[in-house]
Amino acid sequence: MKASLAEGSVTLLAVRKRLLWLFICFLVVSCALLGRLAWIQIVRADELYTKAWEQWNRSIPVRSPRGSIYDRYGKLLAGSSTVETVVAIPPQIEEPRETARLLAPVLQMDEDDLYELLTMDRSAIYLKRKVDPQVAQEVRELDLEGITFTTEGQRYYPGGRLASQLLGFVGTDQGWGGLELLYEEQLQGREGRLLFPSDVYGRQIPHEIRSFVPPKEGMDLYLTIDETIQYIVERELDRAMLEYRPKRAMAMAADPRTGEILAAASRPDFDPLHYGEYDPDYWPLLPVTSSFEPGSTFKLITLAAAIEEGLFNENEYFHCTGHATVAGRNIGCWTAGRGHGSITYLQAVESSCNPAFIKLGERLGKEKLFAYIDAFGFGKKTGIDYPGESAGLVFSLDQVGPLELATTSFGQGVSVTPLQQLMAVSAMANGGYLKKPYLVKEIRNDQGEVVYEGREETVRQVISADTSRRVAAIMESVVENGSGTNAAIEGYRIGAKTGTAQKVGPGGTYIPGEYILSLIGFVPVDDPQIILYVAVDGATRGPQWGSQVCAPIFRRIMNDVLAYLKIPPQEGPALPEGRWVSVPDLKGLTVDQAAEAVDTEGLLLRIVGEGNYIVNQTPKAGAQVPAQTQVVIYLHDGEGVPEKIQVPDLRGLTVKEAGEVLSWLGLHLKVEGSGIAVKQSPDPGTEVVSGAAVAVTFSSSLQQ
Repeated sequence: MKASLAEGSVTLLAVRKRLLWLFICFLVVSCALLGRLAWIQIVRADELYTKAWEQWNRSIPVRSPRGSIYDRYGKLLAGSSTVETVVAIPPQIEEPRETARLLAPVLQMDEDDLYELLTMDRSAIYLKRKVDPQVAQEVRELDLEGITFTTEGQRYYPGGRLASQLLGFVGTDQGWGGLELLYEEQLQGREGRLLFPSDVYGRQIPHEIRSFVPPKEGMDLYLTIDETIQYIVERELDRAMLEYRPKRAMAMAADPRTGEILAAASRPDFDPLHYGEYDPDYWPLLPVTSSFEPGSTFKLITLAAAIEEGLFNENEYFHCTGHATVAGRNIGCWTAGRGHGSITYLQAVESSCNPAFIKLGERLGKEKLFAYIDAFGFGKKTGIDYPGESAGLVFSLDQVGPLELATTSFGQGVSVTPLQQLMAVSAMANGGYLKKPYLVKEIRNDQGEVVYEGREETVRQVISADTSRRVAAIMESVVENGSGTNAAIEGYRIGAKTGTAQKVGPGGTYIPGEYILSLIGFVPVDDPQIILYVAVDGATRGPQWGSQVCAPIFRRIMNDVLAYLKIPPQEGPALPEGRWVSVPDLKGLTVDQAAEAVDTEGLLLRIVGEGNYIVNQTPKAGAQVPAQTQVVIYLHDGEGVPEKIQVPDLRGLTVKEAGEVLSWLGLHLKVEGSGIAVKQSPDPGTEVVSGAAVAVTFSSSLQQ
């Protein structure tokens, strides 16, 4: 009996132990399940819900409207309109071959290419982006299963090609050039989504509601550019391309007090909506991205350095023999060996005498001259907010010997950008302060709030205020009495300097007959408000002189800009009223010799005919004419004007100018339109008899 009870107790104890272990195991499993459930339902709830939502739903991207670009006064330069893109949802397309057959002629796509897109393992795919409204309507009328639409922004430019190189252009999804590229992050905005529920095969669930996550608009740029000044600059560059037939031309205007760029352009340019049809060399903004030998405009650096160091005296005399001998090598003056004779250093600046500047460079020495070159910002980027800026190229001190010092002092052997020159001369105009140039004045978000503001930034003070005033006064004297006379505007005090630099070829040697002509100047001298740089590269018509080509361009631009800005005339004008000059005898001279003869006289040359020598001119030699009068010269290698008259190229001339040229040749002008000559008949070079009529079409629009 006792044995049976003991045996029963052992059995009961064993059962209890088993039950306890079973309970513990159950408790552990339950806790694990509850923990797992809590992990899924609480900790990972959002993550798993998102994944489930992605499995239940399909989405089509909706591109954000791209931010707009405005000028400094809020005039639209680049905007965006909404267009539709055709989208396919392959899982919803039951008959892809038939769908491709119907869509191919409407979308103007290959049927097999469409079929391949329609059968791809994708939830959604673009078929054709940014289609015309009529194309979208034709696709809708087909009412095809699995074919839908999304919206995208299409860039448009109200001014057409105006400021195209500055603004850049937009590819399919992003900016690819200019400010459109540099400020892509700010302009692009945030993509939206069009969502719809679908089954396991990706097919839309009937009667379920679509949802739309709207895109966020990009930010807007407000530039320092003035649209009106930009238009004036580009209009005159177009005229220069017609008149002088150069390889390229460029101009840049700024406020010398702040570094704000008011206008910037180069030619040839392009249409930003059809950029692919143009040479990529036309895309960049040359005043920022290109560098070349500056020629005589660089002499202002040597001048400012010499004045600051107390090494320049306007009244000191210098004798120019026509060349300077440096390290056993003769370096000629532009007078082709004739020399200027005994002149003051002020006259040396007015006449741009190379040997005089070589002497100033020697006085400074290489350490001081190159210290000023560096301080004025040459040899490094200015930091302007535009992609692809060039740093130019200057000698390092260990590369500079007597010859390099001499050539650098008058602007040869160094490579600089127009922008660098613009900022350096701005420092000479504004009291001596080198400013950092900038293009973006403000960035505003989609609520109109200013999130970025461009501000005036002084890099350093390079020269004293007194030196700045002296340089400005000397530059004004260049306009009054020197090579800048043709840039003068009645009633305004203008400071300017011309430049004529022979082009350097790939091997480092100079290219015969090819020059880069330039002029830089500011107005008014006593309170500079605008500075302008103009350059013409490789002109094939007209004299190869900055005073003959760039000075008239500068004058026409500045004349209109001054009127637009309502800057009143001042006392002590650069071009005194009633100034008359005597026309020199140009017969028998070459074009270059004639340009030299009128360089400081304030006369302009207009070339007619073909040949090496001038056989006739109007006005005649000795005639008293107002300053800046145009002297028409006729080129021919024979005696007098031939019986058979070759029709001159009149494109780029005004009605009055074309009439004068034809009248002198004994031909009659038949006028159609007004403005600048853009087309003529007979064509240039056609031989006609005396008294024949030439029909010329004139237009105020030069982009033809």
